[in-house]
Amino acid sequence: MTARGSLPLTLRIAGRRVVVVGGGHVATRRTLSLLEAGARVVVISPEVSDSLASSIGRGDVEWIQRSYETGDLDGAWLVQTATADPAIDTLVAVDAEARQIWCLKGGDPAHATAWAPAVARVDDVIVAVSGGGDAGRAAALRDGVAAALQAGELPMRHRTHHPDGFVALVGGGPGDPGLLTTRGRRLLAEADVVVVDRLAPHGLLAELDPDVEVIDVGKKPDHHPVPQEEINALLVDRAKQGKIVVRLKGGDPYVFGRGGEELIACRDAGIPVEVVPGVTSAISVAAAAGIPVTHRGVARGFTVVTGHEEIAGLPHERSHTLIMLMGVKRLGQTCVELIAAGHDADTPAAIIERGYSDTQRVTVGTLSTLADAAAAVGAESPAITVIGDVVTLSPAWAGPHPA
Repeated sequence: MTARGSLPLTLRIAGRRVVVVGGGHVATRRTLSLLEAGARVVVISPEVSDSLASSIGRGDVEWIQRSYETGDLDGAWLVQTATADPAIDTLVAVDAEARQIWCLKGGDPAHATAWAPAVARVDDVIVAVSGGGDAGRAAALRDGVAAALQAGELPMRHRTHHPDGFVALVGGGPGDPGLLTTRGRRLLAEADVVVVDRLAPHGLLAELDPDVEVIDVGKKPDHHPVPQEEINALLVDRAKQGKIVVRLKGGDPYVFGRGGEELIACRDAGIPVEVVPGVTSAISVAAAAGIPVTHRGVARGFTVVTGHEEIAGLPHERSHTLIMLMGVKRLGQTCVELIAAGHDADTPAAIIERGYSDTQRVTVGTLSTLADAAAAVGAESPAITVIGDVVTLSPAWAGPHPA
């Protein structure tokens, strides 16, 4: 088979009669594919595989339990012959040609009138690859293209028609584009509008088409130029225009990211919404500094809070890790409050700035000294603070490690 003389098409066979002649491995695979596409499948074979027998037993497939006979193709739109008997397969192909029915001829693509490509589905995109008669070659090419689509490396935006608008709340991780999930990258590749936070991975924006609308609603400490209510309204408005809207956020949408509020606003407006989890900075930035938030024999649990919250009631044990987000400006006050609430002043502590970036900086101390150490180096947001014995596991810690 060569590409010359053939025309690639997608067939809409849902509800249409398709005949499969044969009951072995090839016939089984083709039958399952046809069933997934919604075809009315008739299998003609004296014997069938266990898998086909299961489909027949459920009533998904009609089985004519005998060898093929001329006339069995009446009413069919398509036929697959795969009996491993050249005489029968040739008879089916000749009958199909006479009735102007497209014929897939197993093991003999050169004498078929139709060829089944290697197929993968990524959302609403169908990847179909013909390997010039080489099924292994086609499958390898299909897998490569599908992987690129899954990873968001190929353009996925609709051009000539568009689905209904929807919103995706995508967690961008701690800032390194490589830590965004493949689902998040794929949605970015489809987006018409990207509403982005200050701490989201902005490097990904350069990959967007020039006509993608990018709206920066980033907040800084004590400075929120776009109130949350306006962000909610913005998401709803663009989605109601029939656009695919990606709300690209730092970390995870549900870890102090106001994602729950945005989801409720979209649902209340009747807008379909999807949440794509992200790698939260609470755990990942600590890991970037070499600090595991739990560690056997050192810490069995952890608590994540913002530095703005009441913290007196947090667990006091050094074996329970405390992780504070967004609290750089009041770090000194927070440390004083923790000590006053009963926390050991000598508890190891660290502040990690700009995690996973080229300018990441780790400053360590104890609960009583960290604020001064942070002030001495001019620590600033974005940063997280980690308090507990796990800090001693960081390469930045010069003191003894726990046994």
